[in-house]
Amino acid sequence: MSRAFKLPDLGEGIHEGEIISVLVSEGDRVREEQPIIEVETDKAAVEIPSPYSGVVESILVKPGDIVKVGDDLMVFSEVSASAETPRRPAEEPTPPSPRHEEPRSEVSSKETAGAEKSDTSTEREGAAAEGPVPASPATRRLARELGVDIRRVSGSGPAGLVTAEDVRGFAEKKEPPAEAAPSEKAPSRPLKEAAEPAAPALGSSKWGPEERMPLRSIRRATAKQMALSWSKIPHVSSQDVADITRLDRLRRQHKDELERLGGALTLTVFALKAAAAALKKHPRFNASLDEEAQQIVLKRYYHLGVAVDTPDGLLVPVVRDVDRKSIAELAVELQGLTERARNRKLALEEMQGGTFTITNIGPLGATGFAPIINYPEAAILGLAKARWQPMVIGDGDDYTIEPRLMLPVMLSFDHRILDGADAQRFIIEIIRAFEDPEEMLLMI
Repeated sequence: MSRAFKLPDLGEGIHEGEIISVLVSEGDRVREEQPIIEVETDKAAVEIPSPYSGVVESILVKPGDIVKVGDDLMVFSEVSASAETPRRPAEEPTPPSPRHEEPRSEVSSKETAGAEKSDTSTEREGAAAEGPVPASPATRRLARELGVDIRRVSGSGPAGLVTAEDVRGFAEKKEPPAEAAPSEKAPSRPLKEAAEPAAPALGSSKWGPEERMPLRSIRRATAKQMALSWSKIPHVSSQDVADITRLDRLRRQHKDELERLGGALTLTVFALKAAAAALKKHPRFNASLDEEAQQIVLKRYYHLGVAVDTPDGLLVPVVRDVDRKSIAELAVELQGLTERARNRKLALEEMQGGTFTITNIGPLGATGFAPIINYPEAAILGLAKARWQPMVIGDGDDYTIEPRLMLPVMLSFDHRILDGADAQRFIIEIIRAFEDPEEMLLMI
């Protein structure tokens, strides 16, 4: 007997992936649980094992293809009669819902019951359906963001459930809304939003040769996340400088010791510890805004993301419970996460659940920058390149000029829940920790 192998569900919120490599050939005999294909989904590269024992009859995809959950990847023949339904990859268990997201819930029993009684073949497009529309909160939020009336979307999920893909597909049709009857028209308003200008058409340029490259993998995921962050959050940035002369001396003193333990005592490690302490004193920086409920969600855990520059793009692994770990523990853990990020070995859950992010562009050189917040977090801390500068120590009557190592510190924050004064107080906490490294070592 023959059986098709489809792209399985790789975790919550993952709808598609890019084929990185096919690990078998047509005619190969494979056993159950043998890795047969490598897929990258939402920044995580995973090897998918075969759910069957059998012979590869045909391969339907190639590296570079974009596939959706449920698409056929290959066909097996001589499949064992005991073969089961395809399972998730062993190394990619379904991650728990990130605690920093808006609360999720399953479709209510009332909605589900209504969906089971409905005719799933009935098209919702063109007319509003009576009763509740079966859809998750995340799908409803997406519909609102795209300006889609979810009642007009035909659900392709079980019992007519409207999925995120259904909403996106409806939005891409760009159908103009039907003209309302005179009695149904909303009253005119004195202020109207200006129509978004049409983007210029992209075609063959008359100005010179061009080259096109696909927006895929990490770059595509980054593009989506940054566009979401910029569109949802009113960004404001604040900056200051910290004297890290003593901190750098301490770092160099213990650097070799930490390397022997498998860690790297970088400035980012100290920033993690300083940020966790500052977040405890200023909890609204460790928060998210639940727009639907009109509530500020304060996180009582401290999972800090660290932006890592990799050959394939930016990844943000998350260091969990930073407030409970020592400098040495953080140095070892961050080094491991960084290496896995650069080798594309991060598990999906290692990039989820962050409450605050740190990005350090200093090793590449920069006097300052304004980082984009990692939605739905409330703020992000940026570090630039530390430079030796002449500094006046003392006051106008009694002073000396000394060379000091000065670090630019930037903070971008969500102005819906934080103000400029809040930001400056937070930065002051960071600077105090940097300028008193002995005290930082005692932080718990």
